Amino acid sequence: MALCNACSAPLPPNINRCRYCNVRNDVDLHGKHKYSVATQQSDRLCPHCNTPLQTIKLKIQGDFQIERCKSCFGLFFDLGEIETLLDSSVTNVADINLKLIKSINKDRYQKHHGVKYVKCPCCRILMNRVNFGHRSGVIVDRCSKHGIWVDSGEITHLMEWKKAGGELLNAEQQKQTKQKPKTSRAENTYQKKTDYFNKPLSEPDLLESVSSLIFKLFS
Repeated sequence: MALCNACSAPLPPNINRCRYCNVRNDVDLHGKHKYSVATQQSDRLCPHCNTPLQTIKLKIQGDFQIERCKSCFGLFFDLGEIETLLDSSVTNVADINLKLIKSINKDRYQKHHGVKYVKCPCCRILMNRVNFGHRSGVIVDRCSKHGIWVDSGEITHLMEWKKAGGELLNAEQQKQTKQKPKTSRAENTYQKKTDYFNKPLSEPDLLESVSSLIFKLFS
């Protein structure tokens, strides 16, 4: 569990404001990555605070820059950058721990967190809500042209998910889906009809069918 940078009190999952001293904490980057501020105010706006995002430079694979809000500590990644950050943060994952993945998602699930669509920091068009990695449990906001927004605490969630084998699980499930033979609509209809006519009739159903046939013959 993360600790408050000001008073060292424990911070619950996905919470960056300390309940004891009321200080906001950078729970995603503080103590995890060395970074420096490249630009105090960029031309991109925080979708929550509506203030200019600052550009920060991380020491990952050379010159790696992302935007973040210095108030709510949300992060904005250009397309493909969030995968680069995760790859550099979590390595050598060989096993899938289903129990741990479920535990992480259950622990970090925000039950009372309402659904809210936010605008892209670049084009200001409402972004789509997407479950990152299909089953990570982290609903990110994605602009198909500019990038992905994650709220404070969600990068840490994704790191824990990947470390538990979540990314491997997603790749395995996608592989199984591709290998599963697809059936056409006509084949599905034929199968349903075959199943219906091959289904054994119960005694009441059989009596009803015979009675109906007799009625039609002699009416």
